[in-house]
Amino acid sequence: MAERERPSLVITRSHIAYGAPKKQDTREAHGEPLGADELAAAKRALGWPESPPFLVPTDVRALFAERAAALDRECQAWRRGMESWRARAPEEAARWDALAAKRVPADLFDRLVAAAPRAAGATRAHGSVVLKAAAALVPSLAGGSADLEPSTRTRIADSPAIQRGAFAGRNFHFGIREHGMGAILNGMALTEGFIPYGSSFLVFTDYARPAIRLSALMRQQVIWVFTHESVFLGEDGPTHQPIEHLTALRAIPHLLVIRPADGLETAAAWALALERRDGPTLMALTRQSLPALERPEAFAPAWLKRGGYVLRESGAAGAVTLIATGSEVALALEAAKLAEAGGLPARVVSMPAPQLFLEQEAAWREAVLPPGGRRVSIEAGATAYWWRFTGESDLRIGIDRFGESAPLAALAEHFGFTPAQVARRLIEWARG
Repeated sequence: MAERERPSLVITRSHIAYGAPKKQDTREAHGEPLGADELAAAKRALGWPESPPFLVPTDVRALFAERAAALDRECQAWRRGMESWRARAPEEAARWDALAAKRVPADLFDRLVAAAPRAAGATRAHGSVVLKAAAALVPSLAGGSADLEPSTRTRIADSPAIQRGAFAGRNFHFGIREHGMGAILNGMALTEGFIPYGSSFLVFTDYARPAIRLSALMRQQVIWVFTHESVFLGEDGPTHQPIEHLTALRAIPHLLVIRPADGLETAAAWALALERRDGPTLMALTRQSLPALERPEAFAPAWLKRGGYVLRESGAAGAVTLIATGSEVALALEAAKLAEAGGLPARVVSMPAPQLFLEQEAAWREAVLPPGGRRVSIEAGATAYWWRFTGESDLRIGIDRFGESAPLAALAEHFGFTPAQVARRLIEWARG
């Protein structure tokens, strides 16, 4: 009697290169061709014809042809039913086509930016607001978290969760398994109808990295949302505080990494991820609250599509340019004011997506980062990536060691990430 109530474990004991007289059960059979002599001997041992080199027996061909014909009849019947349904329900058919094609509104970017929170808040909280707006505009959007939704804030409101026997919802409870979640997202991305997203803490990209890399290798539209993106997550300590992760993730070809600094940049990140069809996008969002950024009068939302833009200009000659991402953008603004009061003029560039910035035309890049100017990168993580934006004599402020377990304010003081500490370091460096 078949077992239907419990899972079954099937153990199959096998031999690698079975039948090869000299290479069966050897390490050579795993990574090297058998060679003509061993291959011929293995075929003889198995009673298989040595010629032609690739043989599909006649009875196997007949079996497959019979099965294909039966399935073709089923397929044609389904197609006739689909055409009949289209004729009866043209509006529903149009919605189905939009869903299957993963279409997004032409004005999606503008609508999400208009819906962006303008007040202070954690970017994970901003992301939750934007996700709600995005889900209403993009029916293909579906996803969830690796058992961390209360922390990542990635539930689609007003929609149930997928569960056994009920598949109408758009929220997935993937369980505590980042790699498994990523594998499912990749599978969803390869089908019609889904723009999938998954979420966890940024440090846990270590578990998801093979799946993230595969989504990039296949250039699939998977959206990765990782929160708790720096040491400033607080008391969870070094095991949960990412240091090298942003640098490592930016090194993956075709993966766009975005670390927004406020509600507007978070909305832009979601819009870019939903419009981008030729690769995955990863958002790194904060646990802690961030102030809403003050932008210049000339600011245009289209700047948010550029990956980096000038947030604070200085009319003084020889001004130093501070390049910051995420939670360090507001820090850079305050440090620039203090440094200027101390005699060092400073510009501030917000660069949530440096990879995207590097794809811009030279005129934009040079307007944001004037050639020959002194530059300082500020990011609460490994500094290795920022060498491509700074020169040998420039300054890179970051954290090239593991974190500590302490409250947010204590960590900022300990690692030198307060406005006063950054300003003092800028002035000392500039005076050389």
